[in-house]
Amino acid sequence: MSAVPGSGDEAVRIAAERAAATRARNLPQFDDMPVPGDTANLREGPNLHDALLSVLPLVGVWRGTGEVVYPTIDGPFTFGQQITFAHDGRPFLVYEARSWLLNDAGEVIRPAARETGFWRPQPDDTIEVLLTHNTGIAELYYGKPRTQTSWEFSTDAVIRTATAKDVTAAQRLYGIVNNGDLAYVEERAMVGQPMQPHTSAHLVRIAG
Repeated sequence: MSAVPGSGDEAVRIAAERAAATRARNLPQFDDMPVPGDTANLREGPNLHDALLSVLPLVGVWRGTGEVVYPTIDGPFTFGQQITFAHDGRPFLVYEARSWLLNDAGEVIRPAARETGFWRPQPDDTIEVLLTHNTGIAELYYGKPRTQTSWEFSTDAVIRTATAKDVTAAQRLYGIVNNGDLAYVEERAMVGQPMQPHTSAHLVRIAG
């Protein structure tokens, strides 16, 4: 009997098919590191720290496309993106996002935004997220899981260099959707505009 679309059996089948392609892929590893390297594959490397169970579904490498909009830019624009959530056995996730602008044909125009930082779950279920951007902005978010597969954050502090864009606040919502994909939406208040949608993306797991 075939699985019913949308059923639990169907979700398991789809997850198994994806795992067949991603389970053997991980971050590049150096075998001469004196400390454990980062891993984005729960089957390899150090055990996941118990403090990270609330963000376990995020561990992996994700790639897909998204859209950026804002009243102060011409657009919307389409971008490609890769997001990595990795760990080294300690109670935090290492986060990296790299983006590239795409034309209407889906061809790469040029590199775009980069972010790097850490997700730090706390005993009260709060998650501290520290992000730095190549554009001269550093952000501290606080948030919590909304469900076992979704997480919501808002900025508590934004620090800018003298040459950075005037960003005052941001909020993000991440979620596992479509039986295993990663999607997020981000809103920003910047350059004199109130909080409103800025970026969104839909990514599929490519490693882990």
